[in-house]
Amino acid sequence: MTTPAHIAMFSIAAHGHVNPSLDVIRELVARGHRVTYAIPPVFAEKVAATGAEPKLWNSTLPGPGADPEEWGSTLLDNVEPFLADAIQALPQLIEAYEGDEPDLVLHDITSYPARVLAHRWGVPAVSLSPNLVAWEGYEEEVAEPMWAEPKKTERGQAYYARFQGWLEENGITLHPDPFAGRPDRSIVLIPKALQPHADRVDERVHSFVGACQGDRGAEGEWQRPAGADKVVLVSLGSAFTKQPGFYRECVKAFGDLPGWHLVLQIGASVDPAELGDVPANVEVTSWVPQLAVLRQADLFVTHAGAGGSQEGLATGTPMIAVPQAVDQFGNADMLQALGVARRVPTEEATAETLRDLALALVDDPEVARRLKDIQAGMAEEGGTRRAADLIEAELPAR
Repeated sequence: MTTPAHIAMFSIAAHGHVNPSLDVIRELVARGHRVTYAIPPVFAEKVAATGAEPKLWNSTLPGPGADPEEWGSTLLDNVEPFLADAIQALPQLIEAYEGDEPDLVLHDITSYPARVLAHRWGVPAVSLSPNLVAWEGYEEEVAEPMWAEPKKTERGQAYYARFQGWLEENGITLHPDPFAGRPDRSIVLIPKALQPHADRVDERVHSFVGACQGDRGAEGEWQRPAGADKVVLVSLGSAFTKQPGFYRECVKAFGDLPGWHLVLQIGASVDPAELGDVPANVEVTSWVPQLAVLRQADLFVTHAGAGGSQEGLATGTPMIAVPQAVDQFGNADMLQALGVARRVPTEEATAETLRDLALALVDDPEVARRLKDIQAGMAEEGGTRRAADLIEAELPAR
């Protein structure tokens, strides 16, 4: 029996970074641990529902539902806000945990202050990764080519100098790259099937536990309409949803297709009026209980975020991947390589292309067989319980 401990989780206010960890947090609470969760106020209620105690701090990052343009368009545009947010968050978090230091730190991959705090407190830190992790050779194959140009610029050099200076102020001698990308211990909340070069990942550091989905009843239910032979869910997640042209193509592709029902999640940035006339077999919504729909769906048109990709795999749903940003392109390639999805660039996702791919995918016995095999593999990865076991194994003896 593990002695109850104080475990502190740290993340940012983004659905794709918070949602994957929630069931693990719920399990740790159920095992008798006191879990605090450092999070901006917009996610306080969601975190509290797990039984964890929210420790609130104010973030300078664009919040959920922000226009993707707020994140900028270049690599430095994307990374600078995370460093700036970390620097301003650290004093808030030091104060929030004053006299209440945890026995173990859990953190999302974006939470730089968490590793700094673990160092200051002299406690172990475990990364909970909601997406792919670095493999042997990742730096040479991906990071170095990607950073070659930015590192030559004054702005790029200033970014690294600021990062290095902040780490040194806090007693950390690591270079920013391994600090951000090479945790000492990592629990990976995706199926191994979604990890590129999985055979080159150091499993002494990274443990794949697969989907930790748990009971999502609180998100609401969804009922397949009577007479719907085929159900297709279209969702670009929660961040990159401002695509009215793409949604119109989806309506054209599946609207009035005999026997089909389209669930079209358009997010908060698009007005349903922008879609024009919508046939009766099209259900337009700003948000859906995604897992509940996928459990009954025949096809998933997805942006291939890590969460959506693994939900598609876990429910055995064929996918059309239309990636929008960051890791989604790599995920889309992985899904296509697994033989369970087809990748389409947004600009090529016409009604005709979507319809042709949909009809081919849903009736392909080979796709169904591969999905079944992947589901079986995921079931053996252990999910939430194994994640909690591995976290408890990292607790210092007391």
